Amino acid sequence: MAETAIHDTFPVYTSRSGVFRWIDEFLRRGLDIFCSLVGLITLAPFFLMIAFMIKRDSPGPVFYRGQRVGRHGKIFKILKFRTMYETPVTYSGLPITARGDNRVTPFGRWLRDTKINELPQLWNVLVGEMSLVGPRPEDPELVHSWDPEVRAQLLSVRPGITSPASVLYRDEESLLQSASVLEQYFQEILPSKLRLDQLYLRYRTVFTDVDVIFWTLVALLPRLRKVKIPTHLLYWGPFARLFSRALNWSVLDFFISLLAVWITAVGWRIFVGPLNLGWGYALALSFGMALCFTLTNSLFGLTQISWSKAPPSAVFELMASAGIALVLLASLSIVGGFAEKLPLPVLFVSGALALGGFIVARYRERLITGLASRWMTLTKPRSLGERVLIIGAGELGEMAKWFFERGELARAYHVIGFVDDDPRKIEMNVSGKRVWGTTEALPDLSQKFDVGLIVFAIQQITPGQKQRILEICRKTSARLIIFPDLMSAVWDFIRQENTPAGWTKKFVQQDVFNLRSKIAEIDALLERGDITEARNQLAQLQNTIAEEEHGKKSL
Repeated sequence: MAETAIHDTFPVYTSRSGVFRWIDEFLRRGLDIFCSLVGLITLAPFFLMIAFMIKRDSPGPVFYRGQRVGRHGKIFKILKFRTMYETPVTYSGLPITARGDNRVTPFGRWLRDTKINELPQLWNVLVGEMSLVGPRPEDPELVHSWDPEVRAQLLSVRPGITSPASVLYRDEESLLQSASVLEQYFQEILPSKLRLDQLYLRYRTVFTDVDVIFWTLVALLPRLRKVKIPTHLLYWGPFARLFSRALNWSVLDFFISLLAVWITAVGWRIFVGPLNLGWGYALALSFGMALCFTLTNSLFGLTQISWSKAPPSAVFELMASAGIALVLLASLSIVGGFAEKLPLPVLFVSGALALGGFIVARYRERLITGLASRWMTLTKPRSLGERVLIIGAGELGEMAKWFFERGELARAYHVIGFVDDDPRKIEMNVSGKRVWGTTEALPDLSQKFDVGLIVFAIQQITPGQKQRILEICRKTSARLIIFPDLMSAVWDFIRQENTPAGWTKKFVQQDVFNLRSKIAEIDALLERGDITEARNQLAQLQNTIAEEEHGKKSL
């Protein structure tokens, strides 16, 4: 076990850093130890029964111990229930098993189908060689064939009993044909599994691990074994969503409510009279206010909003949610007989102050701008132009949306939303538009919403990833534009549709020359990553176009 199989460097690949990564690793290891210890003790009688069936099925040992590459390239012995005949042919055969492999015993086939043969790996988890969730450990021969960068990423963490790739490829053996097992595995299955493992490492937390364990148990149920689980739910499932979208805000809302109750109580004592509320009632009221607010937020769908990029319209939905929560809390106070101890005016004033705190916490300095933008949105007619779908819900994607919703373009185009491969953004509301799915869903979304234009707006992406997305785009009937090249196409549209007959060719050519120079300047800013300055330059360009259009139409 001390032997090192892979002599690479293994940096940490995660979206978290510093103390948060340390806490996450501590919680994950604690979960591993607790679950593996409880599992081994609880399943001990079941293991004895399985051992008896294996010995009865064919001669040989109960357990299989095979070499696997673990964290930092260290070789360890993985523990499984034996599922193959104990013959020389078994050990000299391929490291990949396909459906119908004659090396597998009859009882071993059942163990493989139900994944019960993997349960002894709880011991590997307990001793620290593996984790409950992580990239599946592979044979050293296969690991050496991986790309060095991918290998360094996947071997930077403990391998796992299960993983998102394991759930999606739970019927891997049935996908392989015995005649060309290795070729089919390396060409079709392995690249996809490695990509899924890399995506898992990028977004892994202890809560996403709980999600993967949950989906693993669901996938093993006989009636649900054939159900296709959406990929993004494996990386951002119900438990991770509950913690990040509900619990985080609930804790903050509790402290905001507590502060609002305390301010109201002090004000009541000063301006009205004695109020013997007490800390117990104050805490109970704060907890009830935060709980009711969280429940109504869930009903309104406000837990699915990315508040750092929320549209101004969401503040009114927040007010409606808080109002309903306050009415519910007042009703409970009256029915429960607490109105004498807690006067309704105190409750409503506390609720109003808490609402202000909720809004400020979510919008911060964007509150005033948001209210102004909401008024503009309410008075602006909806665009009926060509439908646009933007690839990438990051800063560049937001800038593309912003550009299409200004001036002349707002009447010519209508942005319906985003697609993004970040599982945490799926179904979220970013800058007032929904993230409908991943790039894999582009063909279906294009057909469903009758999309006429797809805008590629991702800045930091590898050539291979970009090529994969572009290949998907080509499967649709929509036009494709790479941002910021789209500005040139937009200008062509404006010039062709709005050029008066009296324009001279020289005048148009000069405008096009000036526009191309401006585009080159903005493109240079994007290359340097200066998104803010590029946004400012785009605003100036839009104003210039609007002024020139107004002047030319008056000729």
